[in-house]
Amino acid sequence: MSVKQCRQQRIRSPKFLAGGLVGWGVLSHMCLPAKADSLLLQPSPETQSSDSSLQVVIPEDSIATNNVEVLPPDTDVSVGQIEFSTIANSESLVKDEVFGNLDVDSDLRTQQTSVSELSDVQPTDWAYQALKSLVEKYDVISGYSDGTFGGNRPMSRYEFAVALAATLSKVEDIIADRMSDRFIQEDMIVLRRLQKEFRSALDDLQQRVDNLEARNSELQAHQFSTTTKLHGEAIIALTDGTDANKTVVSRSRLTLSTSFNQQDVLVTQLEAGNNGGDAISLAQQQEDNLLGTTGFITNGGGLDYVEVDSDLRLRRLHYTFRPSQDVAVTVGAKMLPRDFIDHNKYANNEAVDFSSSFFLNNPLIVQNQIDRNGGAGAAVQWNPGDGQFTVRSLYIAADADQPDFTSTQGGLFGDRYQASVEVEYLPSDQLALRLQYTNALINNTHINAFGVNAEYSLNRNAGIFGRFGFGNYNGYNTAINEDLDLHPVTWAVGVGFRNLLLPGTVAGIAIGQPFVSEDLGNATQTNFEAFYNLQLSDNLSITPTFSLVTNADNDSSNGTIWQTTLRSVFSF
Repeated sequence: MSVKQCRQQRIRSPKFLAGGLVGWGVLSHMCLPAKADSLLLQPSPETQSSDSSLQVVIPEDSIATNNVEVLPPDTDVSVGQIEFSTIANSESLVKDEVFGNLDVDSDLRTQQTSVSELSDVQPTDWAYQALKSLVEKYDVISGYSDGTFGGNRPMSRYEFAVALAATLSKVEDIIADRMSDRFIQEDMIVLRRLQKEFRSALDDLQQRVDNLEARNSELQAHQFSTTTKLHGEAIIALTDGTDANKTVVSRSRLTLSTSFNQQDVLVTQLEAGNNGGDAISLAQQQEDNLLGTTGFITNGGGLDYVEVDSDLRLRRLHYTFRPSQDVAVTVGAKMLPRDFIDHNKYANNEAVDFSSSFFLNNPLIVQNQIDRNGGAGAAVQWNPGDGQFTVRSLYIAADADQPDFTSTQGGLFGDRYQASVEVEYLPSDQLALRLQYTNALINNTHINAFGVNAEYSLNRNAGIFGRFGFGNYNGYNTAINEDLDLHPVTWAVGVGFRNLLLPGTVAGIAIGQPFVSEDLGNATQTNFEAFYNLQLSDNLSITPTFSLVTNADNDSSNGTIWQTTLRSVFSF
């Protein structure tokens, strides 16, 4: 439609301006399809969030949200969902790819004259016609020297600058060539009239952009740190049960996640509680506390957050880096096995799903005497080619800070330590299978254990999970002063739900036996738990929980213990 026809039809509505904006939007997205949004108010690299390109090893319990896959431990970097050291493509690799294809001084664009010369562009592509017009008609964009366009590859700011300069130069040439054209002159008059007519709207838009820039600068100036993120979590639970008083159990954690180059993370976590207990732990501690939350043999207790000392202590301190694209390495002075192996998205976070320590991890694979207090060591994750198989291994010594070389206990390679290997296979988005092995020396008792951890998603809102393990315990246990020759079996199965009755909720039911052995006690302990997590806001969730334990500590005299808990989780 010519300018005369436009004027004759008296097109004076905002539709004209909207059409122009849409046209520029199409052009800009064609020039930078994958990174168009990155041009909007991006902070400088020095002030960007430390985890912008990094998914890190963050304890899952530091994130009390319901959309957990897990990144992060019992805190995600998940710390998570949040899986151990799942690090995205690093910024440096992106830069290498960009600058490998970009030579601003010589040959930024190989001058293909037809879109058909680009091997990775097909007529069926959604932007084919627009790209064809830019290449063949306007000659403002082209491909790389290898004959590809790279439409799905992120664009650097250098490439954007060059493409924008070429576009502006083309516009200037067109205007210069056609300014003498009467219709072009009339178009310019119409544009000036529209600019004047919509001056107030344009001024308002400019004001809003200026306000956004001011707010962005203020947020950068008042952020906690340019390299460190602070996450806080507090669990406060009201619990009541058989032969026990009503009690309040609390645990608070502060987690600092620091990244120095966006390819690493340093996790520092502080913890304190009120040393509170529950009915199940009370019954287990009446004798030897073999299977309690802080048990000497294994972890088959009640609430995972009981018996946390009121003195502030260092809970986690470890550093994760990636020497290659497929490998992530973690070293630290305070590491927990649960952060690196035996993940399960339906049962792995006491701030979100099951509260019982038994249902969070396989008690034979994650040794309680190592995991409860943590220790020094290292962990490695290898995911070859970002494929279906992942191998994880770890070594953690609980008493690595003890220097007495005259004793068999303590030191980095003395009693108590745990070494574990896990192989994970993900054949589909629905199924995950993990095979595990642990070798440990705990209180002079040699432990070898094998385990299986599986989960299957029935649909997006429901799934089933299970853990199974068997092993042997041999040696004179110095903690309970008893010679052990045990061949235990452990198992747990359950079902998990999302969005049950209400959106954003998490629910689950599980049953299992933590330590089945004829030579330990006169009965077999059985655990049952059901919970319903209601997320009230981004910072608060409440979870009613019902637990049932029979023959606690493998002792028939303990009978049946029931327990109700109302768990509140505050996070920021």
